[in-house]
Amino acid sequence: MAVCARLCGVGPARGCRRRGAQQKGAAGDSSEPDTDPEEGGGGGCGEAAAAAEDDDAAEERIEGAALAESSPRGRAPLSLLDLPPELLVQIFGSLPGTDLPNLALVCSAFRRILRTDTIWRRRCKEEYGVCENLRKLEITGVSCRDVYAKLLHRYRHILGLWQPDIGPYGGLLNVVIVKKDEFSTKCNQTDHHRMSGGRQEEFRTWLREEWGRTLEDIFHEHMQELILMKFIYTSQYDNCLTYRRIYLPPRSAIDLIKPGLFKGTYGSHGLEIVMLSFHGKKAKGTKITGDPNIPAGQQTVEIDLAHPIQLPDIENLSNFSELSRIVLEVQEQVRREQQQQEEEGGREKEHQPQAQEEEGEEEQPQPGPSQQEAGRGAEGPATEEGATAQGSPPAACPFVLPGGIASRNEDYPRTCRACFYGTGLIAGHGFTSPERTPGVFVLFDDDRFGFIWLELQSFSLYSRIKDSFQNADAPSQEAFDEMLKNIQLLTS
Repeated sequence: MAVCARLCGVGPARGCRRRGAQQKGAAGDSSEPDTDPEEGGGGGCGEAAAAAEDDDAAEERIEGAALAESSPRGRAPLSLLDLPPELLVQIFGSLPGTDLPNLALVCSAFRRILRTDTIWRRRCKEEYGVCENLRKLEITGVSCRDVYAKLLHRYRHILGLWQPDIGPYGGLLNVVIVKKDEFSTKCNQTDHHRMSGGRQEEFRTWLREEWGRTLEDIFHEHMQELILMKFIYTSQYDNCLTYRRIYLPPRSAIDLIKPGLFKGTYGSHGLEIVMLSFHGKKAKGTKITGDPNIPAGQQTVEIDLAHPIQLPDIENLSNFSELSRIVLEVQEQVRREQQQQEEEGGREKEHQPQAQEEEGEEEQPQPGPSQQEAGRGAEGPATEEGATAQGSPPAACPFVLPGGIASRNEDYPRTCRACFYGTGLIAGHGFTSPERTPGVFVLFDDDRFGFIWLELQSFSLYSRIKDSFQNADAPSQEAFDEMLKNIQLLTS
């Protein structure tokens, strides 16, 4: 059974023409699942699971009848052994697959029941999302127990999301069916990727899948050069690629929206994949796929959730100068606050020795207006945050792009929930002279947001990728932060 993977660049997967990894020798291994507590995350199996449900139920009845002779009848059950075998199949099938080998050691009756394929088919579906081809394998004599023990559990560390190292372009590989956090692939039969029409046919097919149009439809000469460069760079099938583990961002109850993966428009560079994550009063958009200007792994946008922006009415919003004035005022306010924090931090360091000398001296509280004001100051923001987190979402406000702002996607929502000050990363070709410039983060709804780049006078629209990724959740916030830091360092 081959490892099943899907490669997500900036367009749909291309099956055999994309790189894949094949695991050899799985069918010939005779090991059983161990008691390692690590296991794949559960997930729904969609229509394939529903279609197999009736077959599973029928098989359980047949298997239950075959095992019924070993079960005592006619009295109330006093132990698990007294329960009907078909009920034990249901109970055992709900347990983690890593616990079942120990359960088989209890007695011969349990060991006989645990040979039931229905149990292992359920574990394959619930723990690893494998819904298809199990029946075909059973017909050929391969049991679901062997699939679980010798393939899925054994190679569980390779499941999840990975980012390939393809220069600045990056990418996203979802392994759904072993240095632990890195692996490499190389195709040994590259002729299978070639088309009968040669590189021209390959390029036309790639262009239709990536951009949905032909090169003749793209009139901008610079855009044509960028597209050709990307095709040449990413279609080197002979290269050995290295993949790095990618985690989905953890979710918190106070997050503005659900974090995750979004597709964003980047002018001549087309669609790219961005990961949105929340970090207290900040939100970050990290590129999973990149381009020659800003490579994959870099933080493309940063949103300051402590500085909301009140947009002018529609008539004034259509004036770019008015929007620019509002954003630059907020930028100056942020600069002053940062400067003040740095000065206060310096003063605290200067007074630290004196504070250490006075340590242990008891200071009497001085009640008065200053304490009351301090109490109100500490209480106010907390109350306001609580109301924002627990209250109803804000009413939608009309939104329109100011004149002169270029947008590759004109089908953006005409209402928005909120706007915040943010900065976007821009750089020259080859990631030269990178700098952060002011902009506006526009939250449209739970699945869409935008960013206005003031200096570039352009607008990017981001839409949520709604694929269900299994085995991709970060084990902790610390592990996710470490991953973000590592992928950014690799492209700095």
